[in-house]
Amino acid sequence: MRKETLAHIALLCTNLFFAINLSAVKHLTQSQLAGPFGINVVRVGVSVLLFWLLFIFKPGNNRIAKKDIGRFILCAVTGVAINQLLFLKGLSLTYSIHASLLMLTTPILIVIIAAWILKERLSLTRFTGLALGVGGALVLVLGKDNSGEGGNVVLGDLLIIINAVSYTFYFILVKPLMLRYNPIMIIRWIFTIGLILVLPFGYTEFSQIHWEQFNTIDTACMILVVFAGTFLAYLFNAFGIKMLGASVAGFYIYTQPLFAAAIAMIFLHEELSLYKGIAALLIFTGVYLTNKPKANA
Repeated sequence: MRKETLAHIALLCTNLFFAINLSAVKHLTQSQLAGPFGINVVRVGVSVLLFWLLFIFKPGNNRIAKKDIGRFILCAVTGVAINQLLFLKGLSLTYSIHASLLMLTTPILIVIIAAWILKERLSLTRFTGLALGVGGALVLVLGKDNSGEGGNVVLGDLLIIINAVSYTFYFILVKPLMLRYNPIMIIRWIFTIGLILVLPFGYTEFSQIHWEQFNTIDTACMILVVFAGTFLAYLFNAFGIKMLGASVAGFYIYTQPLFAAAIAMIFLHEELSLYKGIAALLIFTGVYLTNKPKANA
């Protein structure tokens, strides 16, 4: 099989794994077997071990230039500590479908932050896309829903949005590093630094995980979160970006809400209500318009 075909399969699997991750985390938190911060310690900790085992079997350049140490730390703060802690906490409070749709706002946020930092002027098309995307997010946050289980949906949605903002800064910060280092080496160090950052916040919940109460389904959910939804997802995504480029990899993010909605409806009994459909349409359209290539003059 051609490497390009494998890369497409890898990107599709990446978003399927992320979608499964949403329902698996919801199951563990709803069952009160583990808190979101505790799950995050397991998720990041085991992934760090796996990334270093990978390095042992396939060593390569692992040195960080002094000038890049600060950037690696900032990437760990925005891409692991803030991003993953708030994502899992927000997910435990809201619905899986909400979380997957709100994460789609990341490309929109990239345009907003780039325009702010680089002082770029927004075209009418992009401005319309931003308005639609923000409108879709507001429909989700303010919508009423009694399906599934959500402890505090508004707070959960807001944490997911803050997490998306943090991931947006991570995306901007990590881009120059991708030009100088191997993607897997970058992820390995970012996760290693990130583990140090999340431990103080998650150790208490980690120590309170009820491992003795885990049945086969619970164990499978934890394995899916750690191995498929984190380790394999990041590896497959890095491979896909390397082979096909970031723009193609970005296209596959559109499949994630579709996977997430189907899985959540089957296993968590969430409903794809009218307001969620409207929000999805607004966000999808907003992402398309903000990332639409400019017409040649």
